[in-house]
Amino acid sequence: MLPSERRARLVELLRRRGTVRVHDLAGELDVSAITVRRDITLLADQGLVHRVRGGATATASVDAPGPDRVPHVVEPATAPAQPTVGMVVPSLDYYWPDVIKGVREAAAGADVRVVLRGATYEAADELRQLARLVDAVGVDGLLVAPTTTGDEGEALVRWLRSADVPVVMVERTPAEGYREAVESVVSDHPRGAAMAVRHLAERGHRRIGVSTTVTSPTAPHVRRGWLEACARLGLPVEGTPDVCTVDRRDTAWPAALDDLLDACLASGTTALLVHSDPEAISLVERCQERGIRVPGDLAVVTYDDEVAELSDPPLTAIRPPKAAVGRAALELLAARLRDPDPGRPAHRVVIEPRLIVRSSS
Repeated sequence: MLPSERRARLVELLRRRGTVRVHDLAGELDVSAITVRRDITLLADQGLVHRVRGGATATASVDAPGPDRVPHVVEPATAPAQPTVGMVVPSLDYYWPDVIKGVREAAAGADVRVVLRGATYEAADELRQLARLVDAVGVDGLLVAPTTTGDEGEALVRWLRSADVPVVMVERTPAEGYREAVESVVSDHPRGAAMAVRHLAERGHRRIGVSTTVTSPTAPHVRRGWLEACARLGLPVEGTPDVCTVDRRDTAWPAALDDLLDACLASGTTALLVHSDPEAISLVERCQERGIRVPGDLAVVTYDDEVAELSDPPLTAIRPPKAAVGRAALELLAARLRDPDPGRPAHRVVIEPRLIVRSSS
Protein backbone atom coordinates (compact mmCIF):
# COMPACT_ATOMS: atom_id res chain seq x y z
CA MET A 1 0.00 0.00 0.00
CA LEU A 2 0.98 3.58 -0.53
CA PRO A 3 1.35 5.56 2.72
CA SER A 4 -1.89 7.43 2.03
CA GLU A 5 -3.75 4.14 1.43
CA ARG A 6 -2.29 2.66 4.59
CA ARG A 7 -3.39 5.63 6.70
CA ALA A 8 -6.89 5.49 5.22
CA ARG A 9 -7.08 1.81 6.10
CA LEU A 10 -5.79 2.58 9.61
CA VAL A 11 -8.54 5.16 10.18
CA GLU A 12 -11.13 2.74 8.84
CA LEU A 13 -10.03 0.03 11.30
CA LEU A 14 -10.10 2.47 14.19
CA ARG A 15 -13.53 3.83 13.37
CA ARG A 16 -14.92 0.31 13.10
CA ARG A 17 -13.35 -1.06 16.31
CA GLY A 18 -12.99 2.00 18.50
CA THR A 19 -9.93 0.78 20.41
CA VAL A 20 -6.96 -0.93 18.79
CA ARG A 21 -3.46 -1.63 20.00
CA VAL A 22 -0.49 -0.38 17.99
CA HIS A 23 1.03 -3.84 17.56
CA ASP A 24 -2.31 -5.26 16.41
CA LEU A 25 -2.48 -2.56 13.76
CA ALA A 26 1.10 -3.27 12.70
CA GLY A 27 0.28 -6.94 12.19
CA GLU A 28 -2.90 -6.23 10.27
CA LEU A 29 -1.27 -3.64 8.00
CA ASP A 30 1.91 -5.74 7.61
CA VAL A 31 4.23 -2.92 8.66
CA SER A 32 6.43 -2.22 11.67
CA ALA A 33 5.11 -0.76 14.92
CA ILE A 34 7.24 2.33 14.39
CA THR A 35 5.54 2.91 11.01
CA VAL A 36 2.12 2.69 12.68
CA ARG A 37 3.23 5.14 15.36
CA ARG A 38 4.41 7.58 12.67
CA ASP A 39 1.06 7.29 10.90
CA ILE A 40 -0.82 7.79 14.16
CA THR A 41 1.20 10.90 14.97
CA LEU A 42 0.40 12.36 11.57
CA LEU A 43 -3.30 11.47 11.80
CA ALA A 44 -3.52 12.84 15.35
CA ASP A 45 -2.08 16.14 14.14
CA GLN A 46 -4.88 16.20 11.57
CA GLY A 47 -7.48 15.49 14.24
CA LEU A 48 -8.49 12.16 12.70
CA VAL A 49 -7.50 9.98 15.66
CA HIS A 50 -6.80 10.49 19.35
CA ARG A 51 -3.89 8.67 20.92
CA VAL A 52 -4.25 7.36 24.46
CA ARG A 53 -1.23 5.90 26.23
CA GLY A 54 -1.26 3.31 28.95
CA GLY A 55 -4.32 1.26 29.72
CA ALA A 56 -7.08 3.71 28.86
CA THR A 57 -10.38 2.45 27.55
CA ALA A 58 -12.51 3.95 24.84
CA THR A 59 -14.57 6.93 25.93
CA ALA A 60 -18.28 7.38 25.32
CA SER A 61 -17.57 9.72 22.43
CA VAL A 62 -15.63 6.98 20.72
CA ASP A 63 -18.36 4.40 21.24
CA ALA A 64 -21.00 6.75 19.95
CA PRO A 65 -22.17 6.02 16.39
CA GLY A 66 -21.59 8.35 13.49
CA PRO A 67 -18.84 9.22 11.05
CA ASP A 68 -17.57 12.17 13.09
CA ARG A 69 -16.39 10.26 16.12
CA VAL A 70 -12.65 10.41 16.83
CA PRO A 71 -11.10 6.96 17.38
CA HIS A 72 -8.79 6.33 20.33
CA VAL A 73 -5.63 4.28 19.85
CA VAL A 74 -4.94 2.30 22.98
CA GLU A 75 -1.47 0.99 23.71
CA PRO A 76 -0.80 -1.77 26.28
CA ALA A 77 -1.56 -1.00 29.92
CA THR A 78 1.82 -2.38 30.95
CA ALA A 79 5.07 -0.45 30.65
CA PRO A 80 6.10 0.21 27.03
CA ALA A 81 8.06 -2.62 25.49
CA GLN A 82 11.82 -2.16 25.44
CA PRO A 83 12.82 -0.87 21.98
CA THR A 84 15.06 -3.19 20.00
CA VAL A 85 17.77 -1.77 17.74
CA GLY A 86 19.57 -3.78 15.08
CA MET A 87 23.21 -2.95 14.34
CA VAL A 88 25.20 -4.15 11.33
CA VAL A 89 28.92 -3.35 11.16
CA PRO A 90 31.43 -4.40 8.49
CA SER A 91 33.95 -5.86 10.95
CA LEU A 92 33.97 -7.19 14.50
CA ASP A 93 37.75 -7.23 14.99
CA TYR A 94 39.13 -3.89 13.78
CA TYR A 95 37.96 -0.32 14.39
CA TRP A 96 34.36 -1.28 15.14
CA PRO A 97 34.65 -2.89 18.62
CA ASP A 98 35.04 0.55 20.23
CA VAL A 99 32.08 1.87 18.24
CA ILE A 100 30.02 -1.10 19.45
CA LYS A 101 31.15 -0.45 23.03
CA GLY A 102 29.87 3.12 22.76
CA VAL A 103 26.53 1.90 21.40
CA ARG A 104 26.11 -0.56 24.24
CA GLU A 105 26.97 2.06 26.87
CA ALA A 106 24.34 4.42 25.49
CA ALA A 107 21.81 1.59 25.09
CA ALA A 108 22.13 0.70 28.77
CA GLY A 109 21.33 4.28 29.73
CA ALA A 110 18.39 4.49 27.32
CA ASP A 111 16.97 1.04 28.19
CA VAL A 112 17.34 -0.11 24.58
CA ARG A 113 18.16 -3.66 23.49
CA VAL A 114 20.83 -3.99 20.78
CA VAL A 115 21.03 -6.94 18.38
CA LEU A 116 24.47 -6.97 16.72
CA ARG A 117 25.40 -8.52 13.39
CA GLY A 118 28.82 -8.50 11.75
CA ALA A 119 29.23 -8.32 7.98
CA THR A 120 32.22 -8.46 5.62
CA TYR A 121 32.37 -5.12 3.77
CA GLU A 122 30.07 -6.73 1.19
CA ALA A 123 26.81 -4.91 0.40
CA ALA A 124 24.89 -8.13 -0.32
CA ASP A 125 25.89 -9.54 3.07
CA GLU A 126 24.90 -6.30 4.81
CA LEU A 127 21.51 -6.25 3.05
CA ARG A 128 20.83 -9.83 4.06
CA GLN A 129 21.63 -9.07 7.69
CA LEU A 130 19.54 -5.89 7.73
CA ALA A 131 16.53 -7.54 6.13
CA ARG A 132 16.62 -10.39 8.66
CA LEU A 133 16.80 -7.92 11.54
CA VAL A 134 13.71 -6.12 10.28
CA ASP A 135 11.67 -9.10 9.09
CA ALA A 136 12.64 -11.88 11.51
CA VAL A 137 13.77 -10.06 14.67
CA GLY A 138 11.33 -7.17 14.26
CA VAL A 139 13.71 -4.42 15.33
CA ASP A 140 12.38 -0.90 15.83
CA GLY A 141 15.38 0.85 14.26
CA LEU A 142 18.74 0.26 12.59
CA LEU A 143 22.34 1.36 13.04
CA VAL A 144 24.40 0.56 9.96
CA ALA A 145 27.67 1.35 8.21
CA PRO A 146 26.61 0.40 4.68
CA THR A 147 28.69 -0.35 1.62
CA THR A 148 27.11 1.70 -1.16
CA THR A 149 29.35 1.10 -4.20
CA GLY A 150 28.67 -1.22 -7.14
CA ASP A 151 25.39 -2.82 -8.19
CA GLU A 152 24.92 -4.54 -4.82
CA GLY A 153 25.62 -1.28 -3.02
CA GLU A 154 22.97 0.46 -5.09
CA ALA A 155 20.50 -2.28 -4.17
CA LEU A 156 21.32 -1.73 -0.49
CA VAL A 157 20.80 2.03 -0.92
CA ARG A 158 17.36 1.41 -2.45
CA TRP A 159 16.45 -0.86 0.47
CA LEU A 160 17.54 1.72 3.03
CA ARG A 161 15.56 4.43 1.24
CA SER A 162 12.39 2.40 1.58
CA ALA A 163 12.96 1.00 5.09
CA ASP A 164 9.94 1.17 7.39
CA VAL A 165 12.12 1.71 10.46
CA PRO A 166 14.32 4.71 11.30
CA VAL A 167 17.95 4.39 10.21
CA VAL A 168 21.10 6.01 11.58
CA MET A 169 24.24 5.60 9.50
CA VAL A 170 27.45 5.16 11.48
CA GLU A 171 30.69 6.52 9.98
CA ARG A 172 28.83 6.98 6.70
CA THR A 173 26.97 10.00 5.32
CA PRO A 174 23.64 9.58 3.49
CA ALA A 175 23.96 10.38 -0.18
CA GLU A 176 21.48 12.52 -2.07
CA GLY A 177 18.17 10.74 -2.46
CA TYR A 178 17.82 9.18 0.99
CA ARG A 179 14.64 10.07 2.79
CA GLU A 180 15.14 12.83 5.31
CA ALA A 181 14.73 10.56 8.33
CA VAL A 182 18.02 8.75 7.60
CA GLU A 183 20.39 10.32 10.11
CA SER A 184 24.14 9.95 10.56
CA VAL A 185 27.05 10.19 12.98
CA VAL A 186 30.58 10.40 11.61
CA SER A 187 34.13 11.15 12.67
CA ASP A 188 35.50 14.30 11.07
CA HIS A 189 38.16 12.38 9.12
CA PRO A 190 39.22 15.34 6.92
CA ARG A 191 39.88 17.39 10.04
CA GLY A 192 41.78 14.49 11.59
CA ALA A 193 44.03 14.27 8.54
CA ALA A 194 44.54 18.03 8.68
CA MET A 195 45.62 17.70 12.34
CA ALA A 196 48.32 15.25 11.26
CA VAL A 197 49.60 17.57 8.51
CA ARG A 198 49.68 20.57 10.82
CA HIS A 199 51.51 18.56 13.50
CA LEU A 200 54.18 17.53 11.00
CA ALA A 201 54.46 21.01 9.53
CA GLU A 202 55.00 22.46 13.00
CA ARG A 203 57.99 20.12 13.31
CA GLY A 204 59.55 21.57 10.22
CA HIS A 205 58.45 19.15 7.52
CA ARG A 206 57.71 20.88 4.21
CA ARG A 207 56.97 17.90 2.00
CA ILE A 208 54.38 15.62 3.61
CA GLY A 209 53.00 12.66 1.68
CA VAL A 210 49.90 10.54 2.16
CA SER A 211 49.21 6.83 1.69
CA THR A 212 45.74 5.29 1.90
CA THR A 213 44.29 1.91 0.98
CA VAL A 214 41.97 1.40 -1.95
CA THR A 215 39.52 -0.78 0.00
CA SER A 216 38.87 1.70 2.83
CA PRO A 217 35.75 3.91 2.84
CA THR A 218 37.73 6.33 5.04
CA ALA A 219 40.51 6.83 2.48
CA PRO A 220 38.82 9.58 0.39
CA HIS A 221 38.13 11.65 3.52
CA VAL A 222 41.72 11.31 4.77
CA ARG A 223 43.09 12.34 1.39
CA ARG A 224 40.73 15.33 1.18
CA GLY A 225 41.87 16.54 4.60
CA TRP A 226 45.51 16.14 3.55
CA LEU A 227 44.96 18.14 0.37
CA GLU A 228 43.08 20.93 2.13
CA ALA A 229 45.68 21.20 4.90
CA CYS A 230 48.58 21.30 2.44
CA ALA A 231 46.83 24.08 0.53
CA ARG A 232 46.20 26.12 3.70
CA LEU A 233 49.77 25.72 4.89
CA GLY A 234 51.35 26.32 1.48
CA LEU A 235 52.90 22.84 1.32
CA PRO A 236 53.68 21.36 -2.11
CA VAL A 237 51.58 18.43 -3.33
CA GLU A 238 52.89 18.16 -6.88
CA GLY A 239 55.62 15.54 -6.87
CA THR A 240 54.79 14.56 -3.27
CA PRO A 241 53.73 10.92 -2.76
CA ASP A 242 49.94 10.69 -2.91
CA VAL A 243 49.18 7.00 -3.26
CA CYS A 244 46.23 4.67 -2.75
CA THR A 245 47.71 1.20 -2.31
CA VAL A 246 46.43 -2.33 -1.99
CA ASP A 247 45.76 -3.74 1.46
CA ARG A 248 48.86 -5.03 3.26
CA ARG A 249 47.46 -8.59 3.05
CA ASP A 250 47.52 -8.37 -0.74
CA THR A 251 50.42 -10.13 -2.48
CA ALA A 252 51.21 -6.85 -4.25
CA TRP A 253 51.78 -5.00 -0.97
CA PRO A 254 55.59 -5.48 -0.63
CA ALA A 255 56.19 -4.01 -4.09
CA ALA A 256 53.76 -1.14 -3.41
CA LEU A 257 55.56 -0.42 -0.14
CA ASP A 258 58.97 -0.21 -1.81
CA ASP A 259 57.54 2.00 -4.55
CA LEU A 260 56.19 4.36 -1.88
CA LEU A 261 59.51 4.58 -0.03
CA ASP A 262 61.39 5.08 -3.31
CA ALA A 263 59.03 7.96 -4.14
CA CYS A 264 59.66 9.54 -0.73
CA LEU A 265 63.43 9.39 -1.18
CA ALA A 266 63.30 10.68 -4.77
CA SER A 267 61.04 13.64 -3.93
CA GLY A 268 62.65 14.66 -0.66
CA THR A 269 59.51 13.78 1.29
CA THR A 270 60.34 13.67 5.01
CA ALA A 271 56.96 12.79 6.52
CA LEU A 272 54.04 10.51 5.71
CA LEU A 273 50.42 10.23 6.83
CA VAL A 274 49.44 6.55 6.49
CA HIS A 275 46.01 4.95 6.71
CA SER A 276 45.78 2.64 8.58
CA ASP A 277 47.80 1.20 11.51
CA PRO A 278 48.75 -2.21 9.99
CA GLU A 279 50.02 -0.52 6.83
CA ALA A 280 51.92 2.09 8.85
CA ILE A 281 53.58 -0.56 11.05
CA SER A 282 54.55 -2.56 7.98
CA LEU A 283 56.03 0.59 6.44
CA VAL A 284 58.12 1.29 9.54
CA GLU A 285 59.41 -2.29 9.53
CA ARG A 286 60.42 -1.92 5.87
CA CYS A 287 62.15 1.37 6.67
CA GLN A 288 64.27 -0.41 9.27
CA GLU A 289 65.18 -3.11 6.76
CA ARG A 290 66.27 -0.47 4.26
CA GLY A 291 68.14 1.68 6.74
CA ILE A 292 65.62 4.55 6.68
CA ARG A 293 65.40 6.02 10.18
CA VAL A 294 61.99 6.76 11.72
CA PRO A 295 61.57 9.58 12.57
CA GLY A 296 65.07 10.79 11.67
CA ASP A 297 64.74 10.32 7.90
CA LEU A 298 60.98 9.84 7.65
CA ALA A 299 58.40 10.86 10.23
CA VAL A 300 55.22 8.77 10.24
CA VAL A 301 51.71 9.52 11.49
CA THR A 302 49.10 6.76 11.26
CA TYR A 303 45.33 7.10 11.03
CA ASP A 304 43.11 4.89 13.28
CA ASP A 305 45.17 4.28 16.46
CA GLU A 306 44.06 0.71 16.93
CA VAL A 307 47.52 -0.83 17.46
CA ALA A 308 49.78 2.16 16.74
CA GLU A 309 51.44 2.19 20.17
CA LEU A 310 52.63 -1.40 19.67
CA SER A 311 54.92 -0.37 16.83
CA ASP A 312 58.66 0.13 17.25
CA PRO A 313 58.90 3.06 17.57
CA PRO A 314 55.37 3.75 18.83
CA LEU A 315 53.45 5.64 16.16
CA THR A 316 51.99 9.10 16.44
CA ALA A 317 48.33 8.63 15.49
CA ILE A 318 45.05 10.29 14.71
CA ARG A 319 42.40 8.60 16.86
CA PRO A 320 38.83 8.80 15.54
CA PRO A 321 36.28 9.16 18.39
CA LYS A 322 34.94 5.64 17.93
CA ALA A 323 33.16 5.14 21.24
CA ALA A 324 31.70 8.66 21.08
CA VAL A 325 30.41 7.94 17.57
CA GLY A 326 28.68 4.80 18.85
CA ARG A 327 27.10 6.61 21.80
CA ALA A 328 25.87 9.47 19.63
CA ALA A 329 24.42 7.09 17.04
CA LEU A 330 22.39 5.16 19.62
CA GLU A 331 21.22 8.38 21.25
CA LEU A 332 20.05 9.73 17.88
CA LEU A 333 18.12 6.56 17.13
CA ALA A 334 16.60 6.43 20.61
CA ALA A 335 15.45 10.04 20.21
CA ARG A 336 13.85 9.18 16.87
CA LEU A 337 12.05 6.21 18.44
CA ARG A 338 10.74 8.40 21.27
CA ASP A 339 9.58 11.04 18.80
CA PRO A 340 8.45 9.35 15.56
CA ASP A 341 7.00 12.59 14.19
CA PRO A 342 7.78 12.59 10.43
CA GLY A 343 8.31 16.32 10.69
CA ARG A 344 11.23 15.95 13.11
CA PRO A 345 14.33 17.27 11.31
CA ALA A 346 17.11 14.86 10.43
CA HIS A 347 20.33 15.20 12.42
CA ARG A 348 23.89 14.94 11.11
CA VAL A 349 26.47 14.66 13.90
CA VAL A 350 30.20 15.18 13.22
CA ILE A 351 32.71 14.44 16.00
CA GLU A 352 36.34 15.55 16.00
CA PRO A 353 39.26 13.05 16.24
CA ARG A 354 42.30 13.46 18.50
CA LEU A 355 46.02 13.65 17.79
CA ILE A 356 48.09 11.27 19.96
CA VAL A 357 51.79 12.21 19.75
CA ARG A 358 54.34 9.38 20.12
CA SER A 359 57.91 8.69 19.02
CA SER A 360 57.46 8.30 15.24
CA SER A 361 57.10 12.05 14.62
